[in-house]
Amino acid sequence: MRFEQQISACLKPAAAAALAVSLFASDRVVFASEQVPATPPVTQQPVPPLPQQPAAPGVMRIGSDEAVRMALENNLGLQTERLSPEIQALGITRALGAYKPLLFATTSRSSNTSPPRDFLSTGVAVTTSASFITNTGVQQQLPWGGFYSLSLSGSRGTSDAPRVVFSPALGSDLNAQYDQPLLRNFSIDGFRQALLQSRNARQIADLQLQERVTQTSRAVRSAYYDLVGAITGLQVAQQSLELAQQSLRNNKRRVEVGTMAPIDIVEAEAEVARNEENVIQRESAIQGAEDRLRALIMNPTQPDFWSAKLEPAEQPTLTPQTIDVQAAVANALANRTDLGRVKKQLESADIDIKYARNQKLPAVDLRARYGLTGVGGTQFDYGQGGVDGAPPIPIGSSQRSFADVLRDVFGNEFRNWSLSLQVSYPIGTSTADAILAQGRLQRQQGVVALRDLELQVATAVRDAGRQVNTDLKRVEATRKARELAERRLEAEEKRLAVGLSDTFRLFQAQRDLALQRQAELNAIIDYNRSLVDFQAVQSVPLR
Repeated sequence: MRFEQQISACLKPAAAAALAVSLFASDRVVFASEQVPATPPVTQQPVPPLPQQPAAPGVMRIGSDEAVRMALENNLGLQTERLSPEIQALGITRALGAYKPLLFATTSRSSNTSPPRDFLSTGVAVTTSASFITNTGVQQQLPWGGFYSLSLSGSRGTSDAPRVVFSPALGSDLNAQYDQPLLRNFSIDGFRQALLQSRNARQIADLQLQERVTQTSRAVRSAYYDLVGAITGLQVAQQSLELAQQSLRNNKRRVEVGTMAPIDIVEAEAEVARNEENVIQRESAIQGAEDRLRALIMNPTQPDFWSAKLEPAEQPTLTPQTIDVQAAVANALANRTDLGRVKKQLESADIDIKYARNQKLPAVDLRARYGLTGVGGTQFDYGQGGVDGAPPIPIGSSQRSFADVLRDVFGNEFRNWSLSLQVSYPIGTSTADAILAQGRLQRQQGVVALRDLELQVATAVRDAGRQVNTDLKRVEATRKARELAERRLEAEEKRLAVGLSDTFRLFQAQRDLALQRQAELNAIIDYNRSLVDFQAVQSVPLR
């Protein structure tokens, strides 16, 4: 139930509403003047509630939930953190890119002039050959470690060397090759390691974003409470100033009628000066609280970012809640983002260990290759060769087009194939041994760190739950103390009215009441903050 319902039996209705608004007042206590007024006695006025009139121009009136919503939209820290999952998602895309088919093509042209190098070239001073080759195909790394390549080439060559069968010569080759590791790089390789690590990094980025959202929401509510408390603190300071000013006026009247010495006014004037300083400090505290809140919830590009005045629109409530610490600890151990990050880091360590263990295996690679070829162009017929050692002279020729060449290729006329098995294994301690040993130690270190963090989480949740219960008890204790202070002030007023007390004791009672009201408000502030912390600590680290 609302705080005003808790104290309505002891305060006037106006004071009840005022105290409900003052839930988040600051810790500083405002004292009444040491001087005492003349009869009738001066009583301390209740703290007024938050303004409920329509917001003035340039004033932004918001509730705590609205402030959190604005922060989720505008907070620069959150905007930065939101980019991390997108960045890591692109990392996954980059890792998957290793498995995309790759189209390739090459084109080359060459010419070669050389002296004769065989007995058939007797009488030929220079031989010249030229070629034009183009090759295109597709290759792909496969998710299970295999790799294939398929290519088709075409060529045209010319040569004036003796006994050349085709000039110009047309050729085409179709080649298919497949490589498959059987031990090392079979269950995991560098590509799969990078992909798994990228997915882990994306999940860690999601946890970090969730953590930042929760921490920002907590910070916004805390800043909102600070602003409400600063406004209430100013109201209390202004009332204390009015009380001191009234006391000063009363003392001056007593001096005028001769019932008080002029020197006794000095203390009242000093009290007024102290309260004026307190009002100035409270006004500065409001501005500081506004700036902290605006930095969390507003967009810095807004034209009125620095000029807009923030005004809380809610009267905070006090709603006691039952705390189940054991359930909260279990929830935190299952859902805390920092624990989730450490667990993901352990998964990454497991991936590295699996890869390092696989790299210790012998490399046993199977390679299969199948090729088809075709040839064509202008084919010469040399008969029985030349006379008296002269170069042979063509006695006829025939033509085979490039279509004939392709028919040879795709007709499987001239084929070749090969199947090979390649084995290798390092002698002695390899790099993989050192990497594996290092990875195992790092994982062991991570396991111990996880246990330590779980202990810290459980301790933090228990502390937060204990703080909630403690602050709730403090609210009850300070409420009783405030009621007793009110009863004491009423008694001092009655005693002063019949001449059985003096103004010093009356002001002492007023000061004590202000102290107890402030203590009650601070206890309610702490209770509301501890509730927020208790909810947050089950999801994220508070600091």
